[in-house]
Amino acid sequence: MTTTLEVSEQLDSTRNAGPIDSPVFTDFNISGSLKSRLTSAGFITPTPVQSGAIPPALEGRDILATASTGTGKTLSFLVPILEKLDATSTPSTRAKRNPIRALILLPTRELAMQVLENYAKLMPGARQDAVLICGGLSENTQFDNLDRGPRLVVATPGRLEDFLRRREIDLSKVDMFVLDEVDRMLDMGFLPAIRRIVTAVPRGRQTMCYSATLDANIQEIVRDYVKDPVRIQIGNTSKPSDRVELRAFTVMQDQKLGLLNQMLGEEQGSFLVFSRTKHGADRIARKLEKLGHDTNAIHGDRSQSQRTSALKGFATGKHRVLVATDVAARGIDISDIAHVVNYDLPNASEDFVHRIGRTGRAGAKGVATTFVMPQERHEARKMERELNIKFGWREADKNLEKEERNKPLDLNFIPPSAAAGAKASGLESLLALETRSWRADSEGKAGPSANEGRPSFRGRRKGGRPQGQSGHGTGGNTSGRSSSHPRGGNSGSRPTRGNRGR
Repeated sequence: MTTTLEVSEQLDSTRNAGPIDSPVFTDFNISGSLKSRLTSAGFITPTPVQSGAIPPALEGRDILATASTGTGKTLSFLVPILEKLDATSTPSTRAKRNPIRALILLPTRELAMQVLENYAKLMPGARQDAVLICGGLSENTQFDNLDRGPRLVVATPGRLEDFLRRREIDLSKVDMFVLDEVDRMLDMGFLPAIRRIVTAVPRGRQTMCYSATLDANIQEIVRDYVKDPVRIQIGNTSKPSDRVELRAFTVMQDQKLGLLNQMLGEEQGSFLVFSRTKHGADRIARKLEKLGHDTNAIHGDRSQSQRTSALKGFATGKHRVLVATDVAARGIDISDIAHVVNYDLPNASEDFVHRIGRTGRAGAKGVATTFVMPQERHEARKMERELNIKFGWREADKNLEKEERNKPLDLNFIPPSAAAGAKASGLESLLALETRSWRADSEGKAGPSANEGRPSFRGRRKGGRPQGQSGHGTGGNTSGRSSSHPRGGNSGSRPTRGNRGR
């Protein structure tokens, strides 16, 4: 078993050998066809995690890697998968349907979609060879895609577990299994789903596990999934990258918007802004739009199409600013974010590391700025000690414009819904406002959700099994058939694949 130290030394010696000896993808023991496709897609020099994971994976070894998002993990498992698929089978045709040979499990729809995008770059003529299984998208489409006989499935745990329970998918022929961002999947409550999925794939499979952190709890879990793995550790994932400049501004709550507006006017590049709540993310985005900044927001209450549009707009530069919650940002894998702004202090040091890990990627430098109210200085100092980091402390300009957040109640206000010419007393106006607020809360349109980031269920069957899970959750793990599905609203309304002669 290759130890972490041995892998790190090999990578360090390779990097220090100079440009002549630096590894390239064509050095790997892969087919000429795959080498050509990698070159055509612009993949020339592998990252450290790719250099460490691809050679043993090509030999069929299990992989247990510690590496954060943005280090090139996707290619480190896609290259071995493609090489093995190319060597042992060809994409399905109408006459011949292949079984599912490879399974990649990720925590969010957005990350799953990005994996498929990279697959499409390397397999441009076989788009139907890989399918996405996740919540928030049409089940009909996913059933049709599975019927075509894909060799690769990229999935989120909740929807895949649901398909397994309903016998809509067969994983008995999978021989390459990838668990990506294991720590995030466990944080989001997917452990029961993962355990059921693992029992559905053969014991003799090759397994590759990737996690940003690998504490004792995670090691205990993944020990059941990998056999004699090659252990790879890239960088120190428990603290921020040295390429990120850490700044902290002491600022009053009502001047945070003014400070952010000032930074947007004085500094170049894109801004990823973190809010603690979904309500706060929407409010910040609206205010920035009014100030003339191209802004969008992403959080768990936005639909899949809205999130996809927001990520695409941010990645292409259409929106300079993206305001996000911690959970929604797990699906963001964009390499050239210049600034990360902690508009609200994160709840934990681990969240801080994940937030600012979105900048300073692929050898680039980045800036991470944290807004700290005077009463939060103790928490920020504690974070410095826990992560062994040092902020560059600054004081915000005392003359920054103050944001008006709570205006005095106008008791003479007449709601727009009142009849024309009607006069409402102050008490009637107050009652109208109270009623309107109550209706908004009861409809879920106001106020942050206390459960953002957890798999949310509309109801549970006996025994705790989820049913009818909302398709708008961040993880994309919708469970249960949509009520709009033409074949019915429960698993009994559609014949299983076994009953259909599959």
